[in-house]
Amino acid sequence: MASKSHSVAINRDPDQGELVVLFSGHAQTEPLHKVGPQVLDYHLVHYVLSGQGRFQCMGREYRLGRGSSFFIFPGELVSYESGESEPWSYRWIGFRGSRADELLSRIGISPHSPVIDNGANRHLSFLFRMMESVLRHEKKGGDLSAGGIMRLLLGEYGKERSASSIRPAGPESEARMQVEQAIRWLTLQYSQPVSIEQMAQTLGYHRTHLSKLFKRHTGMSPMNFLLKIRMERAKLLLHEPLSIEQIASSVGFADALYFSKQFKKWHGSSPTEYRNSLIGKERFDCYQ
Repeated sequence: MASKSHSVAINRDPDQGELVVLFSGHAQTEPLHKVGPQVLDYHLVHYVLSGQGRFQCMGREYRLGRGSSFFIFPGELVSYESGESEPWSYRWIGFRGSRADELLSRIGISPHSPVIDNGANRHLSFLFRMMESVLRHEKKGGDLSAGGIMRLLLGEYGKERSASSIRPAGPESEARMQVEQAIRWLTLQYSQPVSIEQMAQTLGYHRTHLSKLFKRHTGMSPMNFLLKIRMERAKLLLHEPLSIEQIASSVGFADALYFSKQFKKWHGSSPTEYRNSLIGKERFDCYQ
């Protein structure tokens, strides 16, 4: 069994464009290496080079091996764990951008369909290696080069999707797409004082219709789902040197006292109590 290793290269000067690479890396994990449960505020894709493991997202578990890729979306509570006898070796890329969700949707990738099995795709492996090399060695123009590689990478993934998976048909698929749009909207707007009426109007759906679809597909009302996003994000922010007022504002609460009450109701302890419980514990590295 290969020994544990880990390497990551950071984009030194990321832009604010349509598709922006933040970092790229690779690792040989230890047996049962586990990440999460966690919520990220950027997109993350892993490509499995070898080994076995599992990935959990939106209540589903996926068993993944060599050639599999899994995508993590902002605001989604996820976890993944390497196998015991054949731990994962994988590469990853973190990215964001104003069109990231749109581009992923065009190739059939969503929180409801976050996994692609590519087999031993030499092009994918090469593009992941190139991405890390560009970020590590190109001091000028690295951001532009990385953005180009990312588009080539998504194009390669698009080849693996059939036309039916890219454009799902039928009433059930249409309903699922509406719910996914609502989830995307909530995960990107959770820091704002949003309302379900505002979301429905923005997406072009009737409030009652959208609320019923949302609960049928997620088991939660839109407001409870929004609260879940805010509370999980707040939990992560409590690892940072921010005041309770700053964290409350960052997750969409104008009133810090009301935020604290909601946090305690959700997690069983106040924000201050939760933060105190972290003392002496190693902070989780979300780049791995």
